[in-house]
Amino acid sequence: MARQSRVRVAGGIYHVCARGDHRGELFCHDQDVSHFLGLLAEACERYRLRVFAYCLMSNHYHLLLGTPAGNISECMRWLNGSYGIWFNKKHERVGHVFGERYKATLIENGSWLLEASVYVHLNCVATTRNGLGKAARAAQRKGLGRLPTREEVDARIKGLREFRRSTYRGYAGYEPLPQWVEKDALLDRAAKDAPDRFSSYRAIVEERIRQGVEESALIGLKWDLVLGGERFARTVRRHLQTGRETRGRKELARWVSFEHVVGVVERIKGEKWESFRDKRGDEGRDLVLWACQQYGSMSLREIGTRAGGMDYSAVAVAILRLKRRAAGNRKLFGTMGAIAKQCQM
Repeated sequence: MARQSRVRVAGGIYHVCARGDHRGELFCHDQDVSHFLGLLAEACERYRLRVFAYCLMSNHYHLLLGTPAGNISECMRWLNGSYGIWFNKKHERVGHVFGERYKATLIENGSWLLEASVYVHLNCVATTRNGLGKAARAAQRKGLGRLPTREEVDARIKGLREFRRSTYRGYAGYEPLPQWVEKDALLDRAAKDAPDRFSSYRAIVEERIRQGVEESALIGLKWDLVLGGERFARTVRRHLQTGRETRGRKELARWVSFEHVVGVVERIKGEKWESFRDKRGDEGRDLVLWACQQYGSMSLREIGTRAGGMDYSAVAVAILRLKRRAAGNRKLFGTMGAIAKQCQM
């Protein structure tokens, strides 16, 4: 089966969802939740990740994330990998913890981000037990569903307010949000000038329950990859990365050229490619190799050829070495972020 392509954008905002293997549990106890959130907080420092919202269900999770450095793949690989190793050790299990690849949908900022947060927070009540299983929600979208009774609405709102494994209680004003959650993007969109932004956000989400929890956020979903307006979706589509297992790859355009990447690095370094390409100890060449792989949709062999005849294995080693150095070097990490931003302009 063709794999979903990865849309990696510097400054991008994503709705990320991952499920347990064979629908198995991901969070058995509160300690599991605490450990996962600790890793999520660490990812904010390690990968410059921005966390806007989360909802952790027993066998899957939903996250709203921002990636200033365009490193969604690296971040999620570390987050899921670290948690999976810990989970198996903690519960004395073996094998896969997560099932299929996580899904990452690129979201247009603004009202689309707010709508996606509503969808994330309502996951805890959009269950069969609450009369909001997949079949019921599908019927609602077709106009065939019934309006919920007052008792059903009250029970769903109560469940939402009492659910402690999401950021909703913080956004609703019932408890403080973790410091590493960037709340202003959503609260400003809910009611920037209101005296109580938390009550405004709470009213938006709970009114959706009264209306029947229709998944209106999904109306804007394009190609299972992008959530936003038509103009935003088409702009992203022009820059989608093409891979061997990408669905509909003939319709997708390659991102940036080798020459464009070299030009970006030259401007940031203030030097010409020829002056640092073969210079021992200079990170300029490795920055070009990394950016070409990240944003140019080029194979390692092609990158090596364009970089002066490097073997593809040497390219892979150089990129890995650069990433490891950047993990402990703020200046280098910042340079990579600047390159990522310019490669997406």
